[in-house]
Amino acid sequence: MAKITGLTNLVISNNQLSGEIPLIWNDKPDLYEVDMANNSLSGEIPSSMGTLNSLMFLILSGNKLSGEIPFSLQNCKDMDSFDLGDNRLSGNLPSWIGEMQSLLILRLRSNFFDGNIPSQVCSLSHLHILDLAHNNLSGSVPSCLGNLSGMATEISNERYEGRLSVVVKGRELIYQSTLYLVNSIDLSDNNLSGKLPEIRNLSRLGTLNLSINHFTGNIPEDIGGLSQLETLDLSRNQLSGPIPPSMISLTSLNHLNLSYNRLSGIIPTSNQFQTFNDPSIYRNNLALCGDPLPMKCPGDDKATTDSSRAGNEDHDDEFEMRWFYVSMGPGFVVGFWAVFGPLIINRSWRRAYFRFLDEMKDRVMVVITVNVARLQKKCKWERRQHGT
Repeated sequence: MAKITGLTNLVISNNQLSGEIPLIWNDKPDLYEVDMANNSLSGEIPSSMGTLNSLMFLILSGNKLSGEIPFSLQNCKDMDSFDLGDNRLSGNLPSWIGEMQSLLILRLRSNFFDGNIPSQVCSLSHLHILDLAHNNLSGSVPSCLGNLSGMATEISNERYEGRLSVVVKGRELIYQSTLYLVNSIDLSDNNLSGKLPEIRNLSRLGTLNLSINHFTGNIPEDIGGLSQLETLDLSRNQLSGPIPPSMISLTSLNHLNLSYNRLSGIIPTSNQFQTFNDPSIYRNNLALCGDPLPMKCPGDDKATTDSSRAGNEDHDDEFEMRWFYVSMGPGFVVGFWAVFGPLIINRSWRRAYFRFLDEMKDRVMVVITVNVARLQKKCKWERRQHGT
């Protein structure tokens, strides 16, 4: 292999190779892809790999490599994918990474890197996957992280394929043909602190994982501007304040974890939040209230009482009307027999009753006859008066 001078691709991933990486890089000017992932390689990354001026894909993940990232790699300025994840590398993240202006993927997760995240990372304008999870990084996240315009612009016509493991929606997924569509920031499981970074400009960001750190302060109100966000994990921090109402605008969101913080107030119930009915999403936020948590918000009891009272009143009205109709039948029967029963049984009462009716009929007839006669007499008199 050392004698192949025209080598352009070296892919020996997913084998059982062990030992150190061989020193075969000095005469490989056309080599643009080195993929040794998922082996058992150990030792340090050779500094001679910095002579690969055409290198675009350096994938050494899933090995047992140790030491620091060699300074000589800053010469590989045309790098597209820089994946050293799942090793035993240590030291600070080099600031010269910001000089790799073509970089699309920076994956350094699951190592022992410490120190701060260099602000030079913000100059990687084409970056669309930033994965620094599971390290010992500390300090605050650079405030310029929102300048990663590769996570804000429309997808270009240029397509590329690769194979990369990305943690999204709470699980690890392998992307190949659709890798260019993934936009992700994963800084989870570090010792980062301070306020959450301002990333409202990253409109095409799909995954944001800042869990298991020491972030404080409120969740930014403008987080609702991340219209393409599908995964948001802010769990196990020290965040406080309410869940911003603007988060109901995250209509693409399908994985949310806000547990183990100090959030307070009412849990939103509109749009996507209607689907987040798992209480573990909000676990150990003692001042949060509302569904799906058992803790009710102030005023919920009154609303429940009023609703119950209104329901009881409706039930009472329905009950009264039902008994009104039920009692009409027996009431009619009882009233009928109370009046006519004695007349049927007692003959003398019956005779007196009908005699009374006859007398009343005669009196009414007399009154009607007299009044009619008077009315006729009056009409005749008025006609005579008009005639004269």
